[in-house]
Amino acid sequence: MRVYVPLTLSGLAEAYRTGELGAGPLVAYAVTPALREWYLSDDIEELEYAALGRAALASLRLLAGEPGAVRRRVVVAVDVPDGSAVADPDRGLDPAALGEVRVAGPVRLAKAASVHVDADDAEADVTAAVEALPAADGGDDDAQFTVDGAEDHELLWYATQEIPNLVGRPA
Repeated sequence: MRVYVPLTLSGLAEAYRTGELGAGPLVAYAVTPALREWYLSDDIEELEYAALGRAALASLRLLAGEPGAVRRRVVVAVDVPDGSAVADPDRGLDPAALGEVRVAGPVRLAKAASVHVDADDAEADVTAAVEALPAADGGDDDAQFTVDGAEDHELLWYATQEIPNLVGRPA
């Protein structure tokens, strides 16, 4: 099963250093029944793109908790064994939890299929989105528009061999 793990660049650097994305349970995003119902599509590529988008939003929230972090969203696509990623049935229809799964146990970076990162030119909009999150969460429509503005930037695709370049460390 493919899951999308939200990170920051500093989180990716730590994963590169340790060789794992986390010891688990780890929050990730995947094509869940609730996501399928919400997105109304049978196209697996569209559904996976939606799960990637949910992970990108979660990455934005991680950035809000790291004031000094580079303002670029990071998502790692990882293949995990079927059954190791489980959606919380009590939160299945909660819009904030669409596609959210918990992955039990450690997730090795070696299992990553790809890494998705904002381009440099997204930093200003991502910074504005991070700053607007509290107001958007409080129902401010203008702030939500700013948060949604980060989604106007497509995450760039990187092969896992490019991680050292992304985190500024030698291979």
